[in-house]
Amino acid sequence: MTGDNSTNKTLKQLDKLYLRVMKNINYKFVKETEIVEDIRYISRCEGNRSGSRLLLSCLLAKMINPDIDPRKPYTEIGSKDAFSGRTYDEKYITHFINKYELPLNTTTAFLTPTLRNINEPLNKDKSLVGRPKELYTKTLNLLHLVALNLQKAENVFLEMLRQLLIFKEEKQNRLDQLMDSLSTTKDALLLSSESIVILLQQHLSCKKASRLPVLMVAAAYNTIKECLGERIKPLQHHNAADKQTKSLGDIEVCIENEENIVTVYEMKMKQVSIDDIDCAKTKIINAGFHLDNYLFVTTENTPKEVLDYAANCYGLLGGTEIGILDCLSFMKSFLSLFHRSRIVFLDNYQDLLLKEPESAVSQALKEVFLTLRIEAESE
Repeated sequence: MTGDNSTNKTLKQLDKLYLRVMKNINYKFVKETEIVEDIRYISRCEGNRSGSRLLLSCLLAKMINPDIDPRKPYTEIGSKDAFSGRTYDEKYITHFINKYELPLNTTTAFLTPTLRNINEPLNKDKSLVGRPKELYTKTLNLLHLVALNLQKAENVFLEMLRQLLIFKEEKQNRLDQLMDSLSTTKDALLLSSESIVILLQQHLSCKKASRLPVLMVAAAYNTIKECLGERIKPLQHHNAADKQTKSLGDIEVCIENEENIVTVYEMKMKQVSIDDIDCAKTKIINAGFHLDNYLFVTTENTPKEVLDYAANCYGLLGGTEIGILDCLSFMKSFLSLFHRSRIVFLDNYQDLLLKEPESAVSQALKEVFLTLRIEAESE
């Protein structure tokens, strides 16, 4: 597990496994129908992707080192056949997922509440606190079968990968079908600004929509960046902490051809509080350069005392203004001001949306937007 040679060898091994599956996508690498169905269930459990990553990590470890027990992915267990599942997950599986755009989360399974802080084997009868329970039951049973050599780790890995690739293709086909339906409305009357705001409102009302305000504001800047002479820095991952990325907020705006940040946007799918403003003040003071604006974009109403508190920060921060904007009101004002660019904005938003990994924007959210747009343009 140490050294570049070992790492490169493992990554090349994963590439070979991927090519093998792609060439034999209709071939079942596991013969038992019941086990294939269990693998299929795990690969498609969209509400919880940790089972897939746990399984891939432990199977890969077993393939590299046949002496380990795939049920012991914790060094805290202390036995010779234990190993660090998190290391395999982060060092190899993350790279593998990103390279081939597999329909899995980009973060390790071993930091989920269910799988962290464990110091005993993941035996078949171990009760893990997580939902759905069936996911963990099936995952632990597969690890049990591999540990007893009743199934080969490589075969289960290959079948898991095959199911993920089939799932990925099905998802893409659904998006392609919606995009085809959308293209049939291209000759329809262009949507009004108000219709676009309603479309955005409907999309925001969906579950797990916290990434959407970021994409809306980013799309707005991308639409008028030449007019403004400003650009946004590349967006950070949805679940990346500011301390980790060293960013000041969700969106950072720079003057074109300059690196200094002039405006920061922080999105809130809740009411902005005075504590939020105090955190922003600390970031502004510690930034080491002057910011023109630090703007909160929220989907909830803001109390007057919080608005007043934010307004009073201008003088204290030497000319940096902290503002609080309602997300939909902001988008409505933008679309009214740049009415002739409203469809460009909508296309930019759609493009950003479809490019987001599923850990940030689910397949369901992408499909909902395309469906809403088709309906709106058809009308």
